[in-house]
Amino acid sequence: MEEVTQFELTKEFLEKFECLLEERDAKSILKSLEGINSADITSLLYEFDTEECIYIVDILEDKVSAEILKDLDDDIRSRFLQEISVSEVARYVEHLDSDDGADLLKQIPLKLQEQVIGMLKSDEKAGYLLDLMQYDEDVAGGLMAKELIKANINWTVSQCIEEIRKQAENVSKIYSVYVVDDLDKLHGKISLKKMLLATDQTKISDIYDLDIVSVETYLEELEVAQIMQKYDLDAIPVVNARGKLVGRITIDDVLDVVTELAEEERQMMSGISSDVEEDDSVWALSKARLPWLFVGIMGGLLGAYFISFYEEDLKVVPMMAFFVPLITATGGNVGIQSSSLVVQSLANRNAFKDSLLSRLVKVLFVAVVNGIILAIIVFGIVILSKSDQNIAMTVSIALFSVVLLASFMGTITPLILDKFGINPALASGPFITTANDLMGLVVYFSVAHALY
Repeated sequence: MEEVTQFELTKEFLEKFECLLEERDAKSILKSLEGINSADITSLLYEFDTEECIYIVDILEDKVSAEILKDLDDDIRSRFLQEISVSEVARYVEHLDSDDGADLLKQIPLKLQEQVIGMLKSDEKAGYLLDLMQYDEDVAGGLMAKELIKANINWTVSQCIEEIRKQAENVSKIYSVYVVDDLDKLHGKISLKKMLLATDQTKISDIYDLDIVSVETYLEELEVAQIMQKYDLDAIPVVNARGKLVGRITIDDVLDVVTELAEEERQMMSGISSDVEEDDSVWALSKARLPWLFVGIMGGLLGAYFISFYEEDLKVVPMMAFFVPLITATGGNVGIQSSSLVVQSLANRNAFKDSLLSRLVKVLFVAVVNGIILAIIVFGIVILSKSDQNIAMTVSIALFSVVLLASFMGTITPLILDKFGINPALASGPFITTANDLMGLVVYFSVAHALY
Protein backbone atom coordinates (compact mmCIF):
# COMPACT_ATOMS: atom_id res chain seq x y z
CA MET A 1 0.00 0.00 0.00
CA GLU A 2 1.36 3.40 -0.98
CA GLU A 3 2.12 5.62 1.99
CA VAL A 4 0.34 8.97 1.97
CA THR A 5 2.05 11.92 3.63
CA GLN A 6 0.09 14.06 6.07
CA PHE A 7 0.39 17.37 4.26
CA GLU A 8 0.49 20.86 5.75
CA LEU A 9 0.76 23.87 3.45
CA THR A 10 3.39 25.94 5.25
CA LYS A 11 4.89 29.23 4.15
CA GLU A 12 8.30 27.57 3.77
CA PHE A 13 6.90 24.80 1.52
CA LEU A 14 5.01 27.31 -0.61
CA GLU A 15 8.07 29.54 -1.12
CA LYS A 16 10.22 26.55 -2.09
CA PHE A 17 7.54 25.22 -4.41
CA GLU A 18 7.16 28.62 -6.10
CA CYS A 19 10.90 28.65 -6.86
CA LEU A 20 10.71 25.17 -8.39
CA LEU A 21 7.70 26.25 -10.43
CA GLU A 22 9.43 29.37 -11.74
CA GLU A 23 12.37 27.23 -12.86
CA ARG A 24 9.96 24.65 -14.34
CA ASP A 25 11.94 21.96 -12.50
CA ALA A 26 9.51 19.09 -13.17
CA LYS A 27 11.65 16.42 -11.50
CA SER A 28 11.94 18.36 -8.22
CA ILE A 29 8.26 19.33 -8.28
CA LEU A 30 7.24 15.69 -8.60
CA LYS A 31 9.59 14.73 -5.78
CA SER A 32 8.15 17.44 -3.49
CA LEU A 33 4.63 16.15 -4.18
CA GLU A 34 5.52 12.49 -3.76
CA GLY A 35 3.15 10.71 -1.38
CA ILE A 36 0.85 13.75 -1.02
CA ASN A 37 -2.88 13.11 -1.44
CA SER A 38 -4.51 14.52 -4.57
CA ALA A 39 -6.94 16.54 -2.42
CA ASP A 40 -3.97 18.30 -0.77
CA ILE A 41 -2.41 19.00 -4.17
CA THR A 42 -5.75 20.54 -5.19
CA SER A 43 -5.54 22.90 -2.20
CA LEU A 44 -2.01 23.81 -3.23
CA LEU A 45 -3.12 24.71 -6.75
CA TYR A 46 -5.39 27.44 -5.41
CA GLU A 47 -2.22 29.41 -4.63
CA PHE A 48 -1.29 29.70 -8.33
CA ASP A 49 -2.73 31.04 -11.55
CA THR A 50 -4.29 28.92 -14.30
CA GLU A 51 -1.15 28.63 -16.41
CA GLU A 52 0.93 27.38 -13.49
CA CYS A 53 -1.81 24.95 -12.45
CA ILE A 54 -1.92 23.50 -15.95
CA TYR A 55 1.84 22.93 -15.87
CA ILE A 56 1.63 21.11 -12.51
CA VAL A 57 -1.30 18.96 -13.57
CA ASP A 58 0.37 18.13 -16.89
CA ILE A 59 3.50 16.64 -15.29
CA LEU A 60 1.58 14.48 -12.80
CA GLU A 61 0.27 11.00 -13.53
CA ASP A 62 -3.04 11.10 -15.42
CA LYS A 63 -4.87 9.34 -12.59
CA VAL A 64 -3.73 11.94 -10.03
CA SER A 65 -4.45 14.80 -12.44
CA ALA A 66 -7.97 13.47 -13.01
CA GLU A 67 -8.64 13.39 -9.25
CA ILE A 68 -7.35 16.95 -8.91
CA LEU A 69 -9.54 18.13 -11.76
CA LYS A 70 -12.54 16.45 -10.15
CA ASP A 71 -11.92 18.19 -6.80
CA LEU A 72 -11.41 21.73 -8.15
CA ASP A 73 -14.11 24.31 -7.55
CA ASP A 74 -16.50 24.54 -10.49
CA ASP A 75 -15.51 28.05 -11.57
CA ILE A 76 -11.77 27.31 -11.42
CA ARG A 77 -12.24 23.97 -13.20
CA SER A 78 -14.24 25.73 -15.91
CA ARG A 79 -11.35 28.13 -16.58
CA PHE A 80 -8.93 25.23 -16.48
CA LEU A 81 -10.90 23.26 -19.08
CA GLN A 82 -10.86 26.24 -21.43
CA GLU A 83 -7.07 26.17 -21.50
CA ILE A 84 -6.41 22.46 -22.15
CA SER A 85 -6.94 20.40 -25.29
CA VAL A 86 -9.80 18.02 -25.99
CA SER A 87 -7.40 15.08 -25.99
CA GLU A 88 -6.18 16.01 -22.49
CA VAL A 89 -9.78 16.22 -21.23
CA ALA A 90 -10.45 12.76 -22.71
CA ARG A 91 -7.31 11.41 -21.05
CA TYR A 92 -8.48 12.59 -17.64
CA VAL A 93 -12.09 11.43 -18.12
CA GLU A 94 -10.76 7.90 -18.76
CA HIS A 95 -9.62 7.79 -15.11
CA LEU A 96 -12.81 9.16 -13.54
CA ASP A 97 -15.99 7.42 -12.47
CA SER A 98 -18.81 8.06 -14.90
CA ASP A 99 -20.62 10.55 -12.63
CA ASP A 100 -17.49 12.66 -12.14
CA GLY A 101 -16.70 12.44 -15.84
CA ALA A 102 -20.20 13.62 -16.73
CA ASP A 103 -19.91 16.56 -14.31
CA LEU A 104 -16.67 17.56 -15.99
CA LEU A 105 -18.09 17.28 -19.51
CA LYS A 106 -21.09 19.42 -18.64
CA GLN A 107 -18.71 22.35 -18.15
CA ILE A 108 -17.53 22.37 -21.77
CA PRO A 109 -19.47 23.16 -24.99
CA LEU A 110 -21.60 20.44 -26.60
CA LYS A 111 -19.30 20.09 -29.61
CA LEU A 112 -16.30 19.44 -27.35
CA GLN A 113 -18.34 16.98 -25.28
CA GLU A 114 -18.98 14.93 -28.41
CA GLN A 115 -15.28 15.07 -29.35
CA VAL A 116 -14.16 13.93 -25.89
CA ILE A 117 -16.60 11.02 -25.82
CA GLY A 118 -15.45 10.04 -29.30
CA MET A 119 -11.82 9.89 -28.14
CA LEU A 120 -12.45 7.56 -25.19
CA LYS A 121 -10.82 4.15 -25.49
CA SER A 122 -13.58 2.42 -23.52
CA ASP A 123 -16.87 2.02 -25.37
CA GLU A 124 -18.50 1.16 -22.05
CA LYS A 125 -17.32 4.42 -20.47
CA ALA A 126 -18.52 6.37 -23.51
CA GLY A 127 -21.95 4.73 -23.25
CA TYR A 128 -22.13 5.53 -19.54
CA LEU A 129 -21.36 9.19 -20.18
CA LEU A 130 -23.90 9.51 -23.00
CA ASP A 131 -26.52 8.04 -20.68
CA LEU A 132 -25.68 10.38 -17.80
CA MET A 133 -25.49 13.55 -19.90
CA GLN A 134 -29.26 13.48 -20.43
CA TYR A 135 -30.01 14.10 -16.74
CA ASP A 136 -30.10 17.43 -14.93
CA GLU A 137 -27.39 17.92 -12.33
CA ASP A 138 -29.81 18.33 -9.42
CA VAL A 139 -31.66 14.98 -9.73
CA ALA A 140 -30.70 11.42 -8.85
CA GLY A 141 -29.88 10.63 -12.49
CA GLY A 142 -27.35 13.47 -12.52
CA LEU A 143 -25.77 12.32 -9.25
CA MET A 144 -25.48 8.62 -9.99
CA ALA A 145 -22.53 6.67 -11.33
CA LYS A 146 -23.04 3.82 -13.76
CA GLU A 147 -20.28 1.67 -12.27
CA LEU A 148 -21.71 -0.88 -9.84
CA ILE A 149 -21.72 -4.59 -9.00
CA LYS A 150 -24.84 -6.56 -9.90
CA ALA A 151 -25.75 -10.26 -9.89
CA ASN A 152 -28.53 -12.16 -11.64
CA ILE A 153 -31.12 -13.62 -9.30
CA ASN A 154 -30.81 -17.01 -11.04
CA TRP A 155 -27.06 -17.34 -10.54
CA THR A 156 -25.30 -19.51 -7.99
CA VAL A 157 -22.90 -18.04 -5.47
CA SER A 158 -20.00 -19.39 -7.51
CA GLN A 159 -21.20 -17.63 -10.66
CA CYS A 160 -21.80 -14.43 -8.71
CA ILE A 161 -18.29 -14.33 -7.20
CA GLU A 162 -16.74 -14.91 -10.63
CA GLU A 163 -18.78 -12.08 -12.11
CA ILE A 164 -17.86 -9.79 -9.21
CA ARG A 165 -14.19 -10.34 -10.04
CA LYS A 166 -14.85 -9.12 -13.58
CA GLN A 167 -17.05 -6.16 -12.66
CA ALA A 168 -14.89 -5.01 -9.75
CA GLU A 169 -12.15 -3.93 -12.13
CA ASN A 170 -14.19 -0.83 -12.98
CA VAL A 171 -15.65 -0.18 -9.51
CA SER A 172 -13.46 1.65 -7.00
CA LYS A 173 -15.67 1.02 -3.95
CA ILE A 174 -17.97 -1.96 -3.44
CA TYR A 175 -20.75 -1.17 -0.99
CA SER A 176 -23.35 -3.73 -2.08
CA VAL A 177 -24.05 -6.34 -4.74
CA TYR A 178 -27.42 -5.59 -6.32
CA VAL A 179 -29.65 -8.46 -7.39
CA VAL A 180 -31.46 -8.12 -10.72
CA ASP A 181 -33.46 -10.34 -13.07
CA ASP A 182 -32.86 -11.01 -16.77
CA LEU A 183 -34.34 -7.59 -17.62
CA ASP A 184 -32.07 -5.82 -15.08
CA LYS A 185 -35.05 -5.05 -12.84
CA LEU A 186 -33.88 -4.48 -9.27
CA HIS A 187 -35.05 -7.08 -6.74
CA GLY A 188 -32.74 -6.59 -3.76
CA LYS A 189 -29.15 -6.84 -2.62
CA ILE A 190 -26.78 -9.40 -1.15
CA SER A 191 -23.89 -8.88 1.24
CA LEU A 192 -20.42 -10.22 0.58
CA LYS A 193 -20.56 -11.89 3.99
CA LYS A 194 -23.60 -13.97 3.00
CA MET A 195 -21.90 -15.11 -0.19
CA LEU A 196 -18.71 -16.09 1.61
CA LEU A 197 -20.66 -18.13 4.17
CA ALA A 198 -22.83 -19.85 1.56
CA THR A 199 -21.85 -22.90 -0.49
CA ASP A 200 -20.80 -22.47 -4.12
CA GLN A 201 -24.02 -23.96 -5.50
CA THR A 202 -26.38 -21.92 -3.33
CA LYS A 203 -28.81 -19.88 -5.41
CA ILE A 204 -28.68 -16.10 -5.08
CA SER A 205 -32.49 -16.18 -5.01
CA ASP A 206 -32.35 -18.11 -1.73
CA ILE A 207 -30.10 -15.74 0.20
CA TYR A 208 -30.55 -12.21 -1.14
CA ASP A 209 -32.17 -9.46 0.90
CA LEU A 210 -35.44 -8.08 -0.47
CA ASP A 211 -35.39 -5.12 1.93
CA ILE A 212 -33.69 -2.50 -0.23
CA VAL A 213 -34.18 1.25 -0.55
CA SER A 214 -33.85 2.75 -4.03
CA VAL A 215 -34.57 6.09 -5.69
CA GLU A 216 -35.92 7.04 -9.12
CA THR A 217 -33.80 8.94 -11.62
CA TYR A 218 -36.01 12.04 -11.40
CA LEU A 219 -35.87 12.42 -7.60
CA GLU A 220 -34.36 15.75 -6.49
CA GLU A 221 -30.90 15.70 -4.94
CA LEU A 222 -32.10 17.02 -1.58
CA GLU A 223 -34.61 14.18 -1.27
CA VAL A 224 -31.88 11.68 -2.15
CA ALA A 225 -29.66 13.10 0.59
CA GLN A 226 -32.51 12.94 3.11
CA ILE A 227 -33.29 9.30 2.24
CA MET A 228 -29.64 8.27 2.58
CA GLN A 229 -29.41 10.09 5.90
CA LYS A 230 -32.64 8.57 7.18
CA TYR A 231 -31.59 4.98 6.41
CA ASP A 232 -27.87 5.53 7.14
CA LEU A 233 -26.80 4.35 3.68
CA ASP A 234 -23.31 4.41 2.16
CA ALA A 235 -24.77 3.91 -1.31
CA ILE A 236 -28.24 3.78 -2.85
CA PRO A 237 -29.32 2.19 -6.16
CA VAL A 238 -31.07 4.28 -8.81
CA VAL A 239 -33.87 2.83 -10.95
CA ASN A 240 -35.80 4.14 -13.93
CA ALA A 241 -39.57 4.33 -14.30
CA ARG A 242 -39.76 0.58 -15.07
CA GLY A 243 -37.71 -0.43 -12.03
CA LYS A 244 -34.57 -1.20 -14.04
CA LEU A 245 -31.28 -0.70 -12.20
CA VAL A 246 -29.44 2.13 -13.97
CA GLY A 247 -26.84 3.32 -11.47
CA ARG A 248 -25.94 4.05 -7.86
CA ILE A 249 -25.27 7.11 -5.74
CA THR A 250 -22.51 6.94 -3.14
CA ILE A 251 -22.11 8.83 0.11
CA ASP A 252 -19.33 11.08 -1.23
CA ASP A 253 -21.68 12.42 -3.92
CA VAL A 254 -24.33 13.15 -1.32
CA LEU A 255 -21.83 14.93 0.93
CA ASP A 256 -21.01 17.22 -1.97
CA VAL A 257 -24.73 17.98 -2.36
CA VAL A 258 -25.20 18.67 1.36
CA THR A 259 -22.13 20.93 1.42
CA GLU A 260 -23.32 22.88 -1.60
CA LEU A 261 -26.85 23.30 -0.22
CA ALA A 262 -25.50 24.38 3.17
CA GLU A 263 -23.35 27.00 1.46
CA GLU A 264 -26.35 28.31 -0.47
CA GLU A 265 -28.43 28.46 2.73
CA ARG A 266 -25.62 30.27 4.55
CA GLN A 267 -25.34 32.85 1.78
CA MET A 268 -29.09 33.44 1.71
CA MET A 269 -29.21 33.78 5.50
CA SER A 270 -26.42 36.36 5.19
CA GLY A 271 -28.39 38.36 2.64
CA ILE A 272 -26.55 37.21 -0.50
CA SER A 273 -29.19 36.52 -3.12
CA SER A 274 -27.22 34.30 -5.54
CA ASP A 275 -24.45 31.70 -5.49
CA VAL A 276 -21.16 33.60 -5.65
CA GLU A 277 -17.54 32.95 -4.71
CA GLU A 278 -14.96 35.32 -3.23
CA ASP A 279 -12.99 35.39 -6.48
CA ASP A 280 -15.99 36.35 -8.65
CA SER A 281 -16.04 39.75 -10.34
CA VAL A 282 -16.70 42.93 -8.39
CA TRP A 283 -20.00 43.43 -10.23
CA ALA A 284 -21.16 39.84 -9.56
CA LEU A 285 -20.40 40.16 -5.85
CA SER A 286 -22.04 43.59 -5.64
CA LYS A 287 -25.16 42.44 -7.51
CA ALA A 288 -25.58 39.50 -5.14
CA ARG A 289 -25.40 41.70 -2.04
CA LEU A 290 -27.20 44.87 -3.08
CA PRO A 291 -30.86 43.71 -2.92
CA TRP A 292 -30.83 42.94 0.80
CA LEU A 293 -28.53 45.86 1.61
CA PHE A 294 -31.17 48.03 -0.06
CA VAL A 295 -33.82 46.42 2.16
CA GLY A 296 -31.65 47.20 5.20
CA ILE A 297 -31.26 50.84 4.12
CA MET A 298 -35.00 51.22 3.63
CA GLY A 299 -35.58 49.71 7.06
CA GLY A 300 -33.04 52.07 8.59
CA LEU A 301 -34.62 55.10 6.94
CA LEU A 302 -38.08 54.02 8.11
CA GLY A 303 -36.67 53.59 11.62
CA ALA A 304 -35.14 57.06 11.56
CA TYR A 305 -38.39 58.49 10.22
CA PHE A 306 -40.33 56.78 13.01
CA ILE A 307 -37.98 58.06 15.72
CA SER A 308 -38.56 61.60 14.44
CA PHE A 309 -42.18 61.32 15.63
CA TYR A 310 -40.85 61.07 19.19
CA GLU A 311 -38.37 63.91 18.91
CA GLU A 312 -40.11 65.87 21.66
CA ASP A 313 -40.04 62.84 24.00
CA LEU A 314 -36.31 62.45 23.38
CA LYS A 315 -35.78 66.12 24.23
CA VAL A 316 -37.54 65.60 27.56
CA VAL A 317 -35.80 62.29 28.32
CA PRO A 318 -32.58 62.15 26.23
CA MET A 319 -31.51 59.00 28.10
CA MET A 320 -34.08 57.04 26.08
CA ALA A 321 -31.83 57.26 23.03
CA PHE A 322 -29.09 55.29 24.81
CA PHE A 323 -31.14 52.10 24.79
CA VAL A 324 -32.30 52.09 21.15
CA PRO A 325 -29.38 49.82 20.04
CA LEU A 326 -30.20 47.40 22.88
CA ILE A 327 -33.82 47.03 21.78
CA THR A 328 -33.09 46.66 18.06
CA ALA A 329 -30.16 44.27 18.53
CA THR A 330 -32.11 42.01 20.90
CA GLY A 331 -35.11 41.88 18.57
CA GLY A 332 -32.89 40.99 15.61
CA ASN A 333 -31.03 38.27 17.52
CA VAL A 334 -34.17 36.66 18.89
CA GLY A 335 -35.81 36.70 15.46
CA ILE A 336 -32.80 35.07 13.79
CA GLN A 337 -32.60 32.38 16.50
CA SER A 338 -36.27 31.49 16.08
CA SER A 339 -36.24 31.53 12.29
CA SER A 340 -33.05 29.46 12.12
CA LEU A 341 -34.68 26.65 14.11
CA VAL A 342 -37.72 26.69 11.84
CA VAL A 343 -35.59 26.72 8.68
CA GLN A 344 -33.62 23.76 10.01
CA SER A 345 -36.77 21.77 10.76
CA LEU A 346 -38.19 22.60 7.33
CA ALA A 347 -35.01 21.32 5.71
CA ASN A 348 -35.41 18.06 7.66
CA ARG A 349 -39.09 17.81 6.77
CA ASN A 350 -40.01 17.95 10.44
CA ALA A 351 -41.55 21.41 10.52
CA PHE A 352 -45.11 20.14 10.79
CA LYS A 353 -44.45 17.20 13.07
CA ASP A 354 -46.54 19.13 15.59
CA SER A 355 -49.50 21.31 14.72
CA LEU A 356 -48.92 25.00 14.04
CA LEU A 357 -50.84 25.93 17.20
CA SER A 358 -48.71 23.68 19.43
CA ARG A 359 -45.54 25.08 17.87
CA LEU A 360 -46.65 28.67 18.49
CA VAL A 361 -47.59 27.87 22.09
CA LYS A 362 -44.14 26.36 22.67
CA VAL A 363 -42.49 29.40 21.08
CA LEU A 364 -44.58 31.64 23.35
CA PHE A 365 -43.46 29.85 26.52
CA VAL A 366 -39.78 29.95 25.44
CA ALA A 367 -40.11 33.67 24.62
CA VAL A 368 -41.77 34.40 27.97
CA VAL A 369 -38.97 32.67 29.89
CA ASN A 370 -36.23 34.40 27.89
CA GLY A 371 -38.05 37.74 28.00
CA ILE A 372 -38.51 37.69 31.77
CA ILE A 373 -34.87 36.76 32.43
CA LEU A 374 -33.52 39.40 30.05
CA ALA A 375 -35.91 42.06 31.35
CA ILE A 376 -34.87 41.42 34.97
CA ILE A 377 -31.17 41.58 34.05
CA VAL A 378 -31.59 44.84 32.12
CA PHE A 379 -33.80 46.36 34.84
CA GLY A 380 -31.12 45.68 37.45
CA ILE A 381 -28.28 47.05 35.31
CA VAL A 382 -30.18 50.25 34.43
CA ILE A 383 -31.18 50.87 38.07
CA LEU A 384 -27.58 50.40 39.23
CA SER A 385 -26.06 52.52 36.46
CA LYS A 386 -28.65 55.26 35.92
CA SER A 387 -30.71 55.22 39.16
CA ASP A 388 -33.82 56.00 37.14
CA GLN A 389 -36.73 53.66 37.86
CA ASN A 390 -38.93 54.97 35.04
CA ILE A 391 -36.23 54.41 32.40
CA ALA A 392 -35.46 50.97 33.86
CA MET A 393 -39.14 50.03 33.77
CA THR A 394 -39.58 51.37 30.22
CA VAL A 395 -36.58 49.48 28.82
CA SER A 396 -37.49 46.25 30.63
CA ILE A 397 -41.13 46.22 29.49
CA ALA A 398 -40.13 47.14 25.93
CA LEU A 399 -37.44 44.43 25.89
CA PHE A 400 -39.87 41.78 27.15
CA SER A 401 -42.43 42.76 24.51
CA VAL A 402 -39.84 42.77 21.73
CA VAL A 403 -38.65 39.28 22.67
CA LEU A 404 -42.22 37.97 22.43
CA LEU A 405 -42.95 39.64 19.10
CA ALA A 406 -39.57 38.79 17.55
CA SER A 407 -39.97 35.12 18.52
CA PHE A 408 -43.39 35.05 16.91
CA MET A 409 -42.16 36.77 13.75
CA GLY A 410 -39.10 34.54 13.53
CA THR A 411 -41.30 31.45 13.73
CA ILE A 412 -44.20 32.39 11.50
CA THR A 413 -42.30 34.14 8.68
CA PRO A 414 -40.33 31.08 7.42
CA LEU A 415 -43.51 28.98 7.55
CA ILE A 416 -45.40 31.54 5.46
CA LEU A 417 -42.56 31.83 2.93
CA ASP A 418 -42.33 28.05 2.65
CA LYS A 419 -46.08 27.86 2.09
CA PHE A 420 -45.74 30.18 -0.91
CA GLY A 421 -42.75 28.26 -2.31
CA ILE A 422 -40.14 30.87 -1.31
CA ASN A 423 -36.88 29.65 0.24
CA PRO A 424 -37.42 30.14 4.01
CA ALA A 425 -33.69 30.78 4.48
CA LEU A 426 -34.44 34.30 3.27
CA ALA A 427 -36.33 34.85 6.53
CA SER A 428 -33.22 34.29 8.62
CA GLY A 429 -31.24 37.12 7.11
CA PRO A 430 -31.76 40.85 6.72
CA PHE A 431 -35.52 40.42 6.29
CA ILE A 432 -36.08 39.31 9.90
CA THR A 433 -33.44 41.68 11.26
CA THR A 434 -34.89 44.73 9.51
CA ALA A 435 -38.49 43.86 10.39
CA ASN A 436 -37.65 43.31 14.04
CA ASP A 437 -35.63 46.53 14.23
CA LEU A 438 -38.69 48.51 13.11
CA MET A 439 -40.99 46.54 15.39
CA GLY A 440 -38.63 47.04 18.33
CA LEU A 441 -38.58 50.81 17.82
CA VAL A 442 -42.39 50.92 17.64
CA VAL A 443 -42.72 48.96 20.88
CA TYR A 444 -39.98 50.87 22.72
CA PHE A 445 -41.26 54.35 21.99
CA SER A 446 -44.89 53.33 22.46
CA VAL A 447 -44.11 52.01 25.94
CA ALA A 448 -42.03 55.09 26.73
CA HIS A 449 -44.78 57.42 25.54
CA ALA A 450 -47.34 55.58 27.68
CA LEU A 451 -45.23 55.62 30.85
CA TYR A 452 -44.01 59.19 30.53
